[in-house]
Amino acid sequence: VNEETKEIAITFVVDPKNRVYVRRINFNGTSGVNDEVFRREMRQLEGAYLSNAAVDRSKERVQRLPFIESVEVETNQVPGAADLVDVDFEIKEGLPGQFGGGIGYSESQSIILSGNFVHSNFMGTGNRVAAEINSGRYSKAFGFTHTDPYTTIDGVQRTVSVGYRDITQLTSATSDIDTETISAGINYDFPLSEYQYFGVGVSAQRAELLGTEGGSAAQVLEWLRNNGNSRVRCFQVIVNDSCNDQFETDIISSSFTTYELNLGWRFDSRNRALFATRGMRHRFNVGYTLPGSDVEFWNASYDYLQFIPIWRDFTLMVNVELAYGRALGDTTAVPPYRQYFAGGPDSVRGFRESRLGPKDNFGRPYGGNIKTVAQTELLLPMPEKWRNSARFSLFYDIGNVFNDQDITFFGPRLSADQTMTPIKYDFSYDELKQSVGIAVQWLAPLGVFRFSYALPLNEDREDRPGRWGDETEGFQFSIGQAF
Repeated sequence: VNEETKEIAITFVVDPKNRVYVRRINFNGTSGVNDEVFRREMRQLEGAYLSNAAVDRSKERVQRLPFIESVEVETNQVPGAADLVDVDFEIKEGLPGQFGGGIGYSESQSIILSGNFVHSNFMGTGNRVAAEINSGRYSKAFGFTHTDPYTTIDGVQRTVSVGYRDITQLTSATSDIDTETISAGINYDFPLSEYQYFGVGVSAQRAELLGTEGGSAAQVLEWLRNNGNSRVRCFQVIVNDSCNDQFETDIISSSFTTYELNLGWRFDSRNRALFATRGMRHRFNVGYTLPGSDVEFWNASYDYLQFIPIWRDFTLMVNVELAYGRALGDTTAVPPYRQYFAGGPDSVRGFRESRLGPKDNFGRPYGGNIKTVAQTELLLPMPEKWRNSARFSLFYDIGNVFNDQDITFFGPRLSADQTMTPIKYDFSYDELKQSVGIAVQWLAPLGVFRFSYALPLNEDREDRPGRWGDETEGFQFSIGQAF
């Protein structure tokens, strides 16, 4: 210390030690996963200098695999070697896949067969395989998807999918519309950084839609008349065996082919794929029909998910989902089966599934081309042994679907002499439905069981002039895939 100049001289003495190298990385506690699946997630390499940051990141990447429940890591010195350590990962495998199915019979559907198979670690390779089959008289669906997360050594991900669907309703509550689609697509995701991916893909789809006067909504029939390769056929319907009572009805169909380019970006820093406690995820996707398509439209979607530690084991979860679609060229509106729906366990709880938003002339959900949904949940502390398999929360939901396309909707007819009044479903904050409640999630062998009880805050309890009433449902239950 120099008292005259008021200066202090500081000397740092560095005592260098030997740098520590990693001799071996071991994975213990797992037998159903190939060793390569873990090693390609490593950011700490054998033979390299030991880096605590690289070890922590490697642990997080392994923990984010959808078939891993928990990961612990230890660094142990090699006996007799002061500059060598082994990194030991203690891994507990979670639920790798789901298989389910059933057989039933009903007078309307006849024999009903259903089955699904989803495996996120197919044959220990880390590849995801999903297959679906549903077969009844009025509903048939077959699909197959394969995802290879490491098509190249650099982590380029490839997803191939094919599917066939033949259904009579878009949701369980919509008016009749026979929809038959055959589709195939391929998508590649390229890593931009440790947390970011850019995706590009193409898909082709052949669709045929069919509606009937009296059974299908007026909005559906209008779309079928003006889009794709439209065709109108007239049939005589006999009411009784004597042929005295009969009437004519039109069957309107439209068939078309679309080729779609899909672009996407995602950022994901969550500490695990299922039941995360910190980190965030952003996903942005744009789809655009290519030249040569019979029906032209584009759509964009964005979803945001974040887990924010608040205090001790209390965590705030915020989930926002936005989507918009719009017709192009001579197409009058987005195809009915590409509309968005809201309400139910995965959007605004307390309102019946897919019942919010625009209603057709029968008062049934038609869907919209604008979707705005947000969920905020306070995740409550759970006992240590249940943290990776169960979750209890308090929630607040808000959202709805809207329409700004050239589609005419009508309000309810409250009396026999009243005419139906045209109404608009443009975006309005006042029409965002809200609810609060409690929710429980449990990871079971069949998937994630979700239970919730919600209280709607601003529902329309009954039909009123110019507006249909809301359909509410306090207790809701769903089973989702755990992947």
